[in-house]
Amino acid sequence: MNNQIKHFGALLLLIISVISVSCNSSGSNSHKKQLISFRHLNGINYSEVARLQKNGLSFNEYGYQLEPQWKLKFVSDDSVSIFSPIKNQFINFPLTRGYDSVFNAARSWLKIKKMTKDSLVMEILKAKGDSIDISGAKVYMLFYADDYVKNVLHTDTTTLRHPSRKDTLYIKSLVAKANTDITKAFAARQPVQLISKSALVKVKQEHTPPDIMNNFDASDDYLDPTFNITINKAYQDFYYSFSVCVDDKGKMHYLKPLIDFGMAGDDGKQAYIRVSQGVMDSYLKYYLQTIPGTTLGFTHASTITIHVEGKAAASGTGKK
Repeated sequence: MNNQIKHFGALLLLIISVISVSCNSSGSNSHKKQLISFRHLNGINYSEVARLQKNGLSFNEYGYQLEPQWKLKFVSDDSVSIFSPIKNQFINFPLTRGYDSVFNAARSWLKIKKMTKDSLVMEILKAKGDSIDISGAKVYMLFYADDYVKNVLHTDTTTLRHPSRKDTLYIKSLVAKANTDITKAFAARQPVQLISKSALVKVKQEHTPPDIMNNFDASDDYLDPTFNITINKAYQDFYYSFSVCVDDKGKMHYLKPLIDFGMAGDDGKQAYIRVSQGVMDSYLKYYLQTIPGTTLGFTHASTITIHVEGKAAASGTGKK
C-alpha cells in the first residue's frame, strides 16, 4: 500500500508539473515549430499505467472510469504498434505527425506532454469536425516503459493500474449520497445483475464488443446496463421499455418509460407507466433475483434499462 501511495503521489507531481510547464510556455512563440519525432523511442515497449483527469481522479460524478488500457511501441515516425486485447497481439497503425507535439494513431488525437525512454505523458485531444481542439479534454495518459516498471520500480503494470486512495475516497462520497437519495444514483463499475428464478423467464444483458472502432471501450456495459427480458406464459402479449433504479438493497424503483408517445399524449403516457410499472412490480420482482451494483467494492444505487416482452401461453409469440 505504501508503494502505491508513493507511486500515486509521484504520478500527480508528474502530471501537475507537465500541466504547469505547458501553461507557462503556451504564450511563447520563441521556439520554432517542428514535426514531432519518435525516432529515439523506436522499439521500446510502453504500457499505460494511469489515465487521469486534471483533478487527479480517474472517476467522474457519473461513475465513468478512465481506464489505462494501451500498450504501444513506436516502429517509425509514421507507424506505431498498438496491442489489441481482442486479437491478443500488436497491430501496426499509421501514425500521422503534426506540430506542437500533436499526432494521430488508432483513431485518436494525442499531444505529447512529456517524452523520455522511461515514461510518456500524453493529453487526449478532442476532434471537432475537421479540426482539433488543442486545448485538450484535460485527460492525461501516463505510460511507463516495461523495462522501467520491472527493473526500476520492481512491480508490474497490473499493480500500478489499481485505483488510488483518492479515487476510493471520492467513490465513498458518491456512494453515501446515492444510498441516501436515489436521484443521485451513479453508474456501478460492476453493474446490477438480474438472475431469473423461473424457467419461464429469460434474461439477456446487452454487451458492447470492444474493438478498434470504439478504441476498445466497452464502458456502455456499465454506464447504461441494458437487459432484454422475455416472460413466457404471460397474461397477454406485451412489450415495454423503461428505466429502473436498483438501490443498495436490490429493490427496484420505476423511473420513466423509454419510448416516444407521439400522438398518444399524456393519457397514453400515464397508461403506459401504470401497466409497465405493474409488470415490474409483479413479474420482475417475483421472478428475478436482483443483485445491486458495486464500485470499488461499495454497494450503491444505480440505474438500468429494461426491455421486457411478454408472450401469452395461447399465441406463443410477442408483439412489439
